[in-house]
Amino acid sequence: MTAPESLRAPARSARPSLRHGQAPVVAVVALGGALGAAARYALSLHWPTPPGGFPWATFWTNVVGCAVIGVFMVVITDVWAAHRLVRPFFGTGVLGGFTTFSTYAVDIRKLVDQGRPAVGLAYLAATLLAALAAVWLASTATRRVLKWRQP
Repeated sequence: MTAPESLRAPARSARPSLRHGQAPVVAVVALGGALGAAARYALSLHWPTPPGGFPWATFWTNVVGCAVIGVFMVVITDVWAAHRLVRPFFGTGVLGGFTTFSTYAVDIRKLVDQGRPAVGLAYLAATLLAALAAVWLASTATRRVLKWRQP
């Protein structure tokens, strides 16, 4: 005699294989993040911020990264059926490692601590506005170019 269906233990769902689960996603995010962070670090070495100065390297890193994500997201959503690991690798990994909220916050704090609160506030606002404008302009321009190129 079998138990009524309502009393039976739920069937165990099969765990996805390591190859098809989250391990590849974590691996490509880590690899992409390392590449993006290394590029950002190289840029900061090439373009250091003097004490009390405007942190141009971090500013442009964040603005350019936002523009690239605007183009990238249009391409992988409207044009190209990308492999499932492309977005985590490039969008989350490379661009997530390249752009930086933490350095942006530290830069603002340094400016305030160095007696430059107006520069810190200007940096805070300029980065936010420029980054939002960059992603919007890049995605809009990409869509227009793609529409123009269609037969």
